[in-house]
Amino acid sequence: MNNYIDFSGRPFHFIGIGGIGMSALAYVLTKRQLPVSGSDLRPNQITRKLESLGAHIFSRQEASNIEFFRPQVLANGILLNSQERLPFDQTILPQVICSTAINTNNLEYKAALELGCPILHRSDVLAALIADYYSIAVAGTHGKTTTSSMIGYMLLKAGLDPTILVGGEVNAWEGNARLGESQYLVAEADESDGSLVKHAPAIGIITNIELDHPDHYETLDEVVETFQKFAQGCQILVGSIDCETVRDSLKPTISYSLHPDTGADYTVTNIDYRADGTTALVWEKGKALGVLNVQLLSRHNLSNALAAVAVGRVLGLEFGEIAKGIATFEGARRRFEFRGEAAGITFIDDYAHHPSEIRATLAAARLQARPGQRVVAIFQPHRYSRTLTFLEEFAESFTHADVVVLTDIYSAGEPNLGQISGEKLAAEIAKQHQQVIYQPTLSSVTEVLLSTLRPGDLALFLGAGNLNQAIPEIIATLCEPAKATS
Repeated sequence: MNNYIDFSGRPFHFIGIGGIGMSALAYVLTKRQLPVSGSDLRPNQITRKLESLGAHIFSRQEASNIEFFRPQVLANGILLNSQERLPFDQTILPQVICSTAINTNNLEYKAALELGCPILHRSDVLAALIADYYSIAVAGTHGKTTTSSMIGYMLLKAGLDPTILVGGEVNAWEGNARLGESQYLVAEADESDGSLVKHAPAIGIITNIELDHPDHYETLDEVVETFQKFAQGCQILVGSIDCETVRDSLKPTISYSLHPDTGADYTVTNIDYRADGTTALVWEKGKALGVLNVQLLSRHNLSNALAAVAVGRVLGLEFGEIAKGIATFEGARRRFEFRGEAAGITFIDDYAHHPSEIRATLAAARLQARPGQRVVAIFQPHRYSRTLTFLEEFAESFTHADVVVLTDIYSAGEPNLGQISGEKLAAEIAKQHQQVIYQPTLSSVTEVLLSTLRPGDLALFLGAGNLNQAIPEIIATLCEPAKATS
């Protein structure tokens, strides 16, 4: 693939524009007044928003989509397309952007090849944007979205007007991206397909390193190598030395830790984990900076906040400005997101899909749960390869749940080789947990939850697939008796 990106006015066409990473890039390019088109088989609020900004969205993936910006020569010699006149000097064929998920048999992809369009991976576009700004790129197996969103929000509140691209939607900028007017860009940098090595930010953050994508990496050593190459491209590397792999495999320019005895540059004492958030006294190289208040729950989010503190200080912000921004950050959607309450049951949606994430999220739920309140974990495994590789770890990750409800595996496009299933995972969890319920479909999960949940429960939906689509129906059904009696 050609990796040269032309931001001078040549059109962009995104195959699968509705994805969380693709749409963020499309948003920034559209806001920069560049011609953007894209296709997605499942229109959503993100694609509708892009369309309202001027991007052209196709609901089918057809070869002719690639030629949307190609002018037609009419009898009178005027160059037109179906939307508008195009300048004669504008390059006609679009730069076609794909993600790793796009199959080479895709009709648009094949048409782009035949026409000779530049074909680029989404990471190439992100790398070019990172090079275009004073950039802060957040990497790590877990916590990327929360940390990058928190840093972006902190800079926004400090008046630095950053451009932001993250892997989740944030209410503060009503989506997964915003275009700022300053030199600063904050981006989430993904290691899942190895493309992390393309990025060379001014400041890089590594929150932690684990094996999470066995479809791409065979060993943890391969993952570490990717992060090491990313680290080499960063002018300043900020890293959590609470992660043993980061501590042993990398040499962060600036380190942070929740444990003062590690000797990290940024650390905390006087920690108070509560049901409504966390407070801690922050230290910078042995000097107390002040008290930090974090609305987000549990220790992993305090660690994310400490990374934001380190970045803010590198940029010259006073601690008071940093603390003020972090204190009002409410988090990204699908990160312990409150979805509603019905019949005395609280519904929470979370993207956790790795054993470490599930443990951390359930620990936060247990912290928030009132005495006697049940934590009901509803989990949809994500990818056959991940479920098989971490079968034992998944089985041990639900200790903070009172009840575990599982459904079948969300394939995310992976073929089913018959080696693992949601039912097999449920059987493994049941060896270590007293109450495990398996239901193969979302509709059957909905039915069993309506009979299993009881007033006072905290229902926590976990997974990176489509499990959360069941939440509105369950809430609506639970509210029906109340409507009937009111």
